[in-house]
Amino acid sequence: MKLLIKILKWLVFLIIAIIAIIFIYVQLSWNKKFEAPYPELKASTDSAVIARGKHLAYGPAHCGTCHVPMNKIEDVENGEMIPLSGGWQLTIPPGTFRAPNISPDKETGIGNFSDEEIARVMRHMVGKDGNCIFPFMPFAELSDEDLIAILSYLRSQEPVNHAVPATSLSFLGKALMAFGVIKPEGTKGNPPKSVKIDTTIDYGKYLANSVANCNGCHTERDLKTGAFVGKPFAGGTVFPPDVFTEGKTYVSPNITPDLETSIMSQWTEEAFIARFKKGRVHKGSPMPWGAFTRMDTLELKAIYRYLQSLEPVKKKINQVVYEPGEKVM
Repeated sequence: MKLLIKILKWLVFLIIAIIAIIFIYVQLSWNKKFEAPYPELKASTDSAVIARGKHLAYGPAHCGTCHVPMNKIEDVENGEMIPLSGGWQLTIPPGTFRAPNISPDKETGIGNFSDEEIARVMRHMVGKDGNCIFPFMPFAELSDEDLIAILSYLRSQEPVNHAVPATSLSFLGKALMAFGVIKPEGTKGNPPKSVKIDTTIDYGKYLANSVANCNGCHTERDLKTGAFVGKPFAGGTVFPPDVFTEGKTYVSPNITPDLETSIMSQWTEEAFIARFKKGRVHKGSPMPWGAFTRMDTLELKAIYRYLQSLEPVKKKINQVVYEPGEKVM
């Protein structure tokens, strides 16, 4: 009996020691610095390039959905083009994330960033000081032309002096960083110089994956790590209640062309376009409807045709909106 008690004491001591070692390691090593190339891209003052950047920022790339103050998000959803002065906030298990001021203010915005530093953030997820930017912005594969267009629009804005507190990571978030689960996500290849704007499947693929980030929500993810755990575009990501949802929970639908389980089976191309033009129905939905209503018919046709070209995935999403207290099935 004494031997058993002694063994148990040593086990408890060992467990406490392991926990302490992990805790100390995470606290000392989470704030890693990373290297990444600086894209040799420069902002333009050409009005057509700036106009393209503005369309992307407030339309399919939906920069305006996050880079605005929390009390202005509903205005953005209602069609206003609010200055991109930052402030949106999201609290999930890895931490509280805040979208920074990306107006050209020199004190609180990007006014002291070089074009190459901004391009590096967008393409390689590495910040000005070498820190990892969590993968909320799916712009690594943007074409050079579109990245320049967005950069040019950001430079053209009026500076807004608006200080936004830094993102703060929880212990889980720091652990994900320390153990390399979260690290900068750069390009998977060589992003194209330009992309032909047309109603083709290829352009729809580019919009859905590299600009509008349809796959980011419509592919099931682990919200603790951000890892994709489901088949592409088959839905199933659960968005728990937050400050915007009025207690509701949302589940992303299957948008592959499966005839039995996909929401796409209900929509013709015309119905798909009409749904996007209609805009928001559920106030707290995580879908950036305000931005997506600004997509033009050509873009919507291209996305629809791309989604129809996907491999059908049989995955039934029982319900996409759950009322407060309702169990997610």
